[in-house]
Amino acid sequence: MHLVYPAVLAALLFAVGVYGVLARRNAVLVLMSVELMLNAVNLNLVAFDAWLRDSLHAGQALTLFTITVAAAEVGLGLAIVLLLFRARGTADIDRATALGDPAESLATEEPPNGAEALKGQAAA
Repeated sequence: MHLVYPAVLAALLFAVGVYGVLARRNAVLVLMSVELMLNAVNLNLVAFDAWLRDSLHAGQALTLFTITVAAAEVGLGLAIVLLLFRARGTADIDRATALGDPAESLATEEPPNGAEALKGQAAA
C-alpha cells in the first residue's frame, strides 16, 4: 500500500479542521472542526500501522483511544455549548468573553469618568 494517499488525505482533513477552528465563530462548528483534525490523526495512525506491518497493531490501539477521547470531548463540549447558549442566547464564541452571569457583569461595570462627575453633581 502506498503511504502517500492516506497521508495526503489526512493532511487535507487536518488543514480543513484547522481552518474551521480559526475561521468559525459558532462553537458547534468549532467542535466539528476539532473532530476533523482528530480523524486526520486517526487516519495517519492506521495508515502507518498498516505500512509498518506492526504485529502489535499499536496504531490501531492508539486510534481506539483517540476515538474514546474524542467521544468524551464531544459530550463535554456540547454540554458546555448548551449551557453557554442557555445563558447567553447564542453559541457565538466571540460573545462568550466572560464566564460569569451576563447580568452581573453589566451591574458591576464601572461608569465612565464623566458619569461619575455628573453623579456627584446630582447628589449635591
